Amino acid sequence: MPQFDVFTDRPLFGQFPTALRFSVREQSRNRLAALLLVLFVPAWYLLMTSIAGHKALDFKLYATGEMLHVDGKHITLITAGLNSLTMISGFVVFDAVRKALAFDKRLAFAGYRQSTLIGAKMLAIAIVAGTIALYTALALLLYWRPGFTGWATILAGFLAMTLTYGSLGLFLGVLVKNDLEGFFLIIMGGLTDTFLQNPLGNPAANKPVLQYFPSFGPMQFSAGGALGDTVLWRYLGLGLAWAAFFAVVGLAVFHFRTRSRRPTR
Repeated sequence: MPQFDVFTDRPLFGQFPTALRFSVREQSRNRLAALLLVLFVPAWYLLMTSIAGHKALDFKLYATGEMLHVDGKHITLITAGLNSLTMISGFVVFDAVRKALAFDKRLAFAGYRQSTLIGAKMLAIAIVAGTIALYTALALLLYWRPGFTGWATILAGFLAMTLTYGSLGLFLGVLVKNDLEGFFLIIMGGLTDTFLQNPLGNPAANKPVLQYFPSFGPMQFSAGGALGDTVLWRYLGLGLAWAAFFAVVGLAVFHFRTRSRRPTR
């Protein structure tokens, strides 16, 4: 016989699809973010490539110590994609988590397991992040055709970056009190993070200090695969480690803020 929740009379195995549906709906109904994704990303690529031109740049691969001589347009396209991902994914998740937090509290109070709510949140973030990263990587093909292997590594780097800032959006969504604070931290953090990785206009782009920024791993992985024909799995793992860190901290705060105060039966 199926097990039922003691408060809601809903089968326990049926909680997860319901919680997932709510989470995906909240994250996908943001029309401003959808408009930014569809229109802003191609326009941002066009603007950045028109500024960069085809100036030759040096980009350091830290895994091998090799200094790559790359086209400024190509390295700028990668950083432009990463930059747009930070803003859109962080904005989508932050806005959805902020708006749904009170509803999540009611679900927890009604008997929904917190593990179910947390699992649904993370799967919804992964689904939305994958969609955003795929579209951004496809839009890049309008301006540059790096080959399938190079494009695949860029897509993987974009996905790691989207997960990182989606997880950051989750963390800020359950932490900060005002929307303006969260939007400011996401936008300024993403701009600073990705701008420093581009040697065009940033003399410190190849300095060791950049290893401590969230975009370092995805940038190294994407540039290594697309420009250096080197797949640097360690740096993809570094990007995913940042995503896991923000997710764990954010979910810990989410667990605290949605825990039920009802006495255990």
